[in-house]
Amino acid sequence: MTNPQEALAEVRSWIDDARRVVVLTGAGISTDSGIPDFRGPQGVWTRNPAAERLSTIDNYLADPQVRREAWQARLGHSAWQARPNSAHDALVALERRGKLHALITQNIDELHQIAGNSPELVLEVHGTMRRAMCWQCGERTPMLETLARVRAGESDPACRSCGGILKSDTIYFGQALDMELLARAMAVAGEADVMIAVGTTLQVYPVAEAVPIARRAGARIVIVNGEPTALDELADALLRGSISKLLPGIC
Repeated sequence: MTNPQEALAEVRSWIDDARRVVVLTGAGISTDSGIPDFRGPQGVWTRNPAAERLSTIDNYLADPQVRREAWQARLGHSAWQARPNSAHDALVALERRGKLHALITQNIDELHQIAGNSPELVLEVHGTMRRAMCWQCGERTPMLETLARVRAGESDPACRSCGGILKSDTIYFGQALDMELLARAMAVAGEADVMIAVGTTLQVYPVAEAVPIARRAGARIVIVNGEPTALDELADALLRGSISKLLPGIC
């Protein structure tokens, strides 16, 4: 499909005919909300590779200075001011049409839920930055409560229940995924009539495996992204351009 309008129309027809649309989202869906992605041309780690160490679990647990830097980075994170954009709204509309079977997201910003997607449909395989968790006892509390302690002068706040190290309730490099949640994500991918991968480079495994799983199960694969992805050859339709403009056009 070389004509963009023809491609949009065909994808719309696939969604109209589908009973179970599964969506996989990555950081690219939130860039128009003011949250930079990680691996894109202007990504956080592209511009500053050293920032990646703040998200490596061994470094974080072993080095108080890394934790202090991480807490300051959390204070200034753009997600606290970000609002859902038209791409997030499009997925809410897809759910209201009764088409959305599940929304697998690599994002940690919770903008899907803020936009209005049902929390039970959103599978946050990399966790959420809006909660803090204790590495020792596992207690989870609202992140904003812990950030208030940082603003008040605690540079590396400890768990108030057990004194353990606090971190964001997200998956760091070197940290195991929630295997039950991952298994659920792969299961719903295998139930899709249409799989839409949005704003993800499809380089991060095992989450990216959702796309070939859906393909093997017979789903149409639609990839919506500003840049080429690692799995473009699996796509029945490639929609390249602004996600906040393209996604409303198909949903």
